[in-house]
Formats: sequence, structure tokens, C-alpha cells
Amino acid sequence: MELLESLLDAWPQLWSGIQITLGLSLGGAALAFAVAVVLGLAAISEAAVLRGVSRVVVEFFRGTSLVVQLFWLFFVLPQFGLRMDSMLTGIIALGLNYGAYGAEVVRGSLNAVPKAQWEGTTALSMSWATKMRRIIWPQAWALMLPGLNNLMVMLVKGTALALLIFLHDLTFVVDNLRRTEGTYFAFGVGFALYYLISLGFSSILRALELRAQRKLGLKPTKAQTTKATAGAVA
Repeated sequence: MELLESLLDAWPQLWSGIQITLGLSLGGAALAFAVAVVLGLAAISEAAVLRGVSRVVVEFFRGTSLVVQLFWLFFVLPQFGLRMDSMLTGIIALGLNYGAYGAEVVRGSLNAVPKAQWEGTTALSMSWATKMRRIIWPQAWALMLPGLNNLMVMLVKGTALALLIFLHDLTFVVDNLRRTEGTYFAFGVGFALYYLISLGFSSILRALELRAQRKLGLKPTKAQTTKATAGAVA
């Protein structure tokens, strides 16, 4: 009972922190996906310049710490006249960092599409946009979703660094609760909430993965499963 009362008393603070964490997660994920797609497509381009630029950008953001990137965006860039608020800084840092990792997932998934599929689109004289939209991307999408799912969970956990740029996110709130409610309660609640947030995002991406696989005929649809079950019973 005491635990429930403490949770109810702390909920306004926790909800405030959850909102910041969700905002960082959604904003960072949207930017990361855009960066991953652009850099991933550039990495398989026939233009050597685009491949080179993609490689440099990916290696730079993968090879440097997210903490250092946050500090540069928040503390160093203002000295050059470019100032951003904490929320925007966090979203950009998360998006660029995890977008660089995502670019490798996109590149690998596109390259994993069977060569015959690429050759078929060439034989049919399809434009680049048409072959990507109708043939290549749907197959690569099903392949890349498990990797993107993993990165999404990592991104959610990465939002905990936002307290370093003065954002009162879930980790900040949990640390404050530790001082008033005790370590066991504060970190236990923080553990559970981060788990639930990550599980929510992971479940959505898992559902997208199953849907993509069904569209490609890699998984039976519900109707097919029901029909097969009815046939087995009969």
C-alpha cells in the first residue's frame, strides 16, 4: 500500500519526465530514420561521390561518442552563433548518431535483396524510383525492420543522456526521486518505465515486420491460418 501511495504521489513528476523521454524518442527516431534512408541509399549509389560522402558521415557519427556530440551541439556551436534549445539538441544528436547506425542496416538490407530482382528491374527498363518503390524497397523493408527495432530500443535508452543538457527527462526525475523516496523505489520505478516504453516501441515495429513479411508471402495471413486450421480439423 505504501508503495502504491508513493507511486501516486510521484506520478506527476514521472509523467513530466516520461513526456520528455517520449518526445526525444519519437523525434530522434523520425530523424534517425530519414538519415538512415538517405545515407543507406547513397551508400549503394553508382556515384562514387555519394558513396564517399555517405561513408564519411556514417563513420564520423558511429566513431564518436553520443555524449561528445551532445556537448558539441549544445555547448560548442553557440560559440559560433548557432544556438538551439535542449529538446532540439537532443533530437538532432540522437537522430544523427542512431541514423548513422541505421544507414548500415538500410545498406545491408538493400544489398541482401537477391541480385536477380535487381537485374529483373533493369531488364524491364524501370526507372530508379519505380524499381525502388515496387520491387526493391518492399523486400529490403522486411529485412531491415529487425535491425531498426533493435536500434529503436537503444535510442530509447540513449535518451537518458538528455539530463546532461539540462532536460528533465525520466532519468532526471528518477534521480530526484532517489533523494526523497529512496534508491529502491526510484530506480525500481525507472527500470519498469523504461522497460515499458521500450516494449511499446518494439511491439509496434514487430507488428510492422510481420505485416511486411505477410505482404511478401513470407508469413501466412490470418485468413490463410484460419483456413488451414479449419482444413486440419475437417
